[in-house]
Amino acid sequence: MSGYLATLRVLVAHDVEFIVVGGVAAVLQGAPIVTFDVDILHRRSSENVARLLSALRELDASYRNDPRRLSPHESHLMGSGHQLLRTRLGDLDVLGTIDDDVTYDDVKDQTIEVDLGDARVRVLELSRLIQAKQSAGRPKDLAVLPVLRATLAEVEKRRPPAR
Repeated sequence: MSGYLATLRVLVAHDVEFIVVGGVAAVLQGAPIVTFDVDILHRRSSENVARLLSALRELDASYRNDPRRLSPHESHLMGSGHQLLRTRLGDLDVLGTIDDDVTYDDVKDQTIEVDLGDARVRVLELSRLIQAKQSAGRPKDLAVLPVLRATLAEVEKRRPPAR
């Protein structure tokens, strides 16, 4: 998990506006799952993309499975697609949208902040993450749903009652 946390800290240090989605979002909320990359949904504004590019340079990011080691450019990050990157700290998936064209601004209110000790990150709430995994429908996403649902049930049991 240390590579994941270090990656998130670099993004925070560059003031990138992003939401942690995917497996790391689940792990940060207590789900006992294994994941192999960090997935983030970023705000696609020119200012934020400039900060993201700076962070990606610090991380030595290049496209996975590309022997030329090409790096993303502004035009790639302004689009809605997924940039599957390899960094010196591990794999990083930079997403322009999730589900069917859902953006950072669309789900910002469905996040929580998680304290990493020296940084705070915005993380997609478990209930919304479950919805995204169901929508994706890939076997690996469907396989993790029982664990995510059980984790959500535990989190809700520990949550203080609303006043």
